[in-house]
Parts: sequence; C-alpha cells; structure tokens
Amino acid sequence: MLTPHHDGSPLHVSTQDAALGDEVIVRLRVPNGAKPVVRAFVRSNPDHEPVWAVASRDGSACGWEWWSARVTVANPRHGYRWALVHDDGTTSTLSQGGHTKLEALDAVDFALVAGNTPPEWLADTVLYQVFPDRFARSAAAEGRELPDWAIPADWGDPVDPEQPGRGHQVYGGDLDGIVERLDHIQSLGATLVYHTPIFPGRSNHRYDAARFDVVDPLLGGDDAYLRLIEAVHRRGMRIMGDLTSNHSGDAHEWFVAAHGHPGAPESSFYYFRDAAQTEYESWLGVPSLPKFNWNSPELRRRFIEGRDSIVAKWLDAPYGTDGWRIDVANMTGRLGAEDLNSEVRGILRRTMVEVNPDTLLLAESTNDAASDLQGDAWHGAMTYPAFTRSVWAWLAGPNEDAWFFGIPTGLPGYTARQFVDQLQRFTAQIPWRVRLGCMQPLDTHDTARFAAYAAEGTVPLAVGLSMTLPGLPVVFAGDEFGLVGTDGEQSRTPIPWDRVDEPEIAERIALYRDLIGLRRRYTALQTGGLRWLHVDDETIVFVRESADDTVLVLASRGRVDVALPAPLVIGGIGAEKVFGEATLGVAEDGSAVLTAEGPVFAAWLLPGVVAPPATA
Repeated sequence: MLTPHHDGSPLHVSTQDAALGDEVIVRLRVPNGAKPVVRAFVRSNPDHEPVWAVASRDGSACGWEWWSARVTVANPRHGYRWALVHDDGTTSTLSQGGHTKLEALDAVDFALVAGNTPPEWLADTVLYQVFPDRFARSAAAEGRELPDWAIPADWGDPVDPEQPGRGHQVYGGDLDGIVERLDHIQSLGATLVYHTPIFPGRSNHRYDAARFDVVDPLLGGDDAYLRLIEAVHRRGMRIMGDLTSNHSGDAHEWFVAAHGHPGAPESSFYYFRDAAQTEYESWLGVPSLPKFNWNSPELRRRFIEGRDSIVAKWLDAPYGTDGWRIDVANMTGRLGAEDLNSEVRGILRRTMVEVNPDTLLLAESTNDAASDLQGDAWHGAMTYPAFTRSVWAWLAGPNEDAWFFGIPTGLPGYTARQFVDQLQRFTAQIPWRVRLGCMQPLDTHDTARFAAYAAEGTVPLAVGLSMTLPGLPVVFAGDEFGLVGTDGEQSRTPIPWDRVDEPEIAERIALYRDLIGLRRRYTALQTGGLRWLHVDDETIVFVRESADDTVLVLASRGRVDVALPAPLVIGGIGAEKVFGEATLGVAEDGSAVLTAEGPVFAAWLLPGVVAPPATA
C-alpha cells in the first residue's frame, strides 16, 4: 500500500485542541515507490465554499517525502482534503474516504474540531463495563427486602431469558460488591468503570427509572455509591454513569404526576396524544418507557440544564463522577418531523463543562452515528457497525442461528478485506478526534457474548484488535472469564468469582491483562495514527504511529506469508516482538516479510516516526 498518507494524529496535525480562528499545520507524507507528487494543495470548505492552501515540500526522512500546509479553522467542524498533482500530470485526492483519482464527498473530508475537547485522560482509557445486579454481591445484600416486581435468584442460578424473568430476575449484586472487586478491575489494567443505571426502577436493568435523584436502595443507596466513587478515585481510576435521556419509566414521579392529570406541571415532559393524558409516545411502543418531550423548558431545567439539574448533581460534590454515557442518545429529542437532538446534547454538555470540564460524554447510537458525531457535544459513542459488527462478521464461526445484533438476516461472513472496508466506511465521516472516543466493544449488556460464537482461536484476534485500533477499548465484565450468552439478556450472567483460579479462566484473564497492558504501554496505541500496510481475504497488517513509538500489528485467521516493500515498515530491523507468535524478517533495504500459522494476533514495537521540520 504505497500511497500518500495523512490522518488526524499529532504526527500530521499540529494541535488536537484548535479554536475558531486558529491556524493549524497539517502534514502529508508520500512513500518512495508511490507515484511522485510535484505539487500539493489543501482544499478546505469554510462556510461550504472551497478555499485552497498551497503546501510546501518539507524534505524526506526514512523513505518518505513530507509536505505541510497551513489551515485556518473557520467552522466548528472544519473539513479539508489533500489535492495532489503527480509527476506525470495526473491528479488525485486524499480524504478519510481514501486515496482516489475522483473527487471526494465533503462528508468524508478530514476534519478539525473546534471546541469541546475531550479530557486528556481519554487517551489512556480502557473502559470496563459493569451490570450492577450481576457483577458482585456484598454481605449487605443479604438483608435487603426485594420489591414486589423482583424475582429472586441465587448467584449460581441460570439467567431466565423469557419474561417476566428476563427483566425481573434479581441476583442482588450491589455497589459495595463492586468496591470489593476493584482489585480485579485494576489488575486487568482498566482505568474507567462504566456502570449501567443505578437509579430505582421496576427492572433488573433499571433503564426504566422511577427517579434520577437517588440511588436504588437495592444497590445500597446514595452512601454506597459515594463509597464506590471514592474507592475508584483513590486508585487513580475514573467512573462513569448511565442516564436515559430519551425516556423514563412509567413509575417515574414525573410521569405519575402527569399521566391522567391534565394541567400538571409535568404534563409538558412527555408526548401525550389525548386531552386526558392517558395515551402517550414511548420507546419503540413499550408502555413502561414513556418518551420525554424536550420542548419543555421545565424538563430541561430539572434534568439537564444548570447546576441544579440531575446531570450536574452526580458530577458535582460530594459525588464527582467523571462523565455520562447517554442511553438511546440517537433517539433523544427526535419524533417524526421534530429533531431537538443537537439542542439537547448541547445543553447537556454545557452543564457538564460548567460543573467539571474534565468529564467525558458518550452517546449510545447503535447504528450509523456519523451525523451526530461531529464533535459538538458527544466525545464518542457506543456504536456497533464500524468495529463490533464487522469483527463478528469476520471472526465468528459459521452459525445460521447466531444472534447478530437484532438484524433479521443473521450473521454475515466477512473476509478480512471486508472487515477493513466496513471499518473504514463507518469511520470515514467521523472526525479523527471523535473516532478516538468511540467505544470498541466485542459485546455489551445489550448483545450476545462474542465468545459464544467466536471461531476457534479467534478470541485473541478480536481482543487484540479492540486494544490496538483507534478508539476506546471496552471490556464487558465477564468477557475476561470467557462467559458466553446467546443474546443481550443471557449475556448478563453473574460473574463466577469462585472459578477465578481455574486454568482456562485464569488463561483468559491473563490474555486480557496482557493485551490491555499493550494498549496502555505505548503512545502510538493511544493517540497514534493508523496506516494500513496489507489487507487480503485472511490477513490484515497495520501500524499505529507516533513520534515516541510505533506498533506493528498482524491479525489473521489463516496462514501468513506477507511481503511488505520498503518503506512501509519504518525501523523494522530493530523491531521488538511484544505479543504473539509470528516472525518478522527485515532486509537491509527495509523490505519485510511476515510469517505465521493462523489464527494469530501479533505485535512488534518499532521506533517512533522521524519527520523533517514543517516549512509551511
């Protein structure tokens, strides 16, 4: 893949924190062996009117020729692309959509984002997701009386996938139980604990909140939550809550006050369809989840706007959580012809900044989220098509009955090339900085477990890719135990703490610990760029690059025998293997050969990238 290269990383963009009016240096590099570039331009599109900047030739280093240009940030999302003239008079365009002779769509331009900078700690973050009822149970749980809706279950009981057990089976996991298991989470190397909702509801998942201003007594109440937050922070870790902005539960005090009571102050909080206020809009027609109407100023004031709001309460003292994951963010404020999503997320983020700007805001958006992920509020998203669904399609074994994210056509079978194509397709419209905040789970509380369907030997590939590709790595509690579950409910199995020393489980935990350690050890895997070196039907090879270090990654389902011409691998002669069983051979001219028996995931440490000074 001897083609010109640019991405949004610090090697190619002079700042990740631009403001409107700032001048930013962007850089291009062209490898020896590619069609030579004799002139280069950067085409921006401020206010949707093209502007051209002439690039300067900076010089060469390690077989690559570098160019630079200056771009003035004119819009909150400032799109730009490279326009190249080659030595034979032909032209080409380089954007996030790829290198092509055709013009690029504005939607796939590289993009600088002004404002709403994510917290610095995001770069080093590995997220660990906890479903509180199923994670760990403290001794205090024994004395708690269950509400009338709950169906009690012992820790070793199987999960009931059918209603009413599906939503009402309660195992008694609590917040003090999480405190007692923080050693495990920290030993894996995870740095951010994300828990699903902890507010009272009438289900084990609590996405049907009855209140947002108190913690469910079943979990230990407000005091237990404060103990958990303080315990997490003492370890130098962070904690993120989960909030439903699209709906409440039908037992919520706001809905109870409004339902059947025309004229109640809370009437404007929901979409009632009749004068008696007994018929209403709900999430996907589920009556227990009435939908919020964000036209209401009072709803905004109580829930998301200002220091007295629900959003602010849990970020502020004495709690001081470190961010929010917003459930059903994609549907929030949207109903038919009405779309208040941008307005709502903007208010929500402004409140967070007012309380503590060093916080993270992630959106749940289960499908293509590019139109919402342009940097104005969300720092990233829990979204599935780019990484999660494509890695399943490549690395899951053949299974006609496999659950596949609710898609009725079932589990497709992808080649490695199709995995890369889908990954690029669904990230090409997202600014680089926002892409780094997008979660990369193999599974979550809403999906089946990847391990239930993984082809033999592919779990290390999948985990390794989640830790090494650009984005936010995610471990759903239990993945490191090798737990399986064939849909979103059966994946919520209690963690088998009594089996932690069993050889097979200990081996899986060690795999996660090693790969998380790899992610956190190297700058390139946190903030470095991405450059593809080789893709075929079985194998992918890429590098993550920074000025400090470079990591070369190989992932394959089959036998590997890949030749890489110079100068694709920079500094390969001194490469240090840091994971996996594969061989890297490098000739004196810099060309390289990778060999291995698959399935395989392997990585090597290389020197950081050296570039001549920018002359633009």
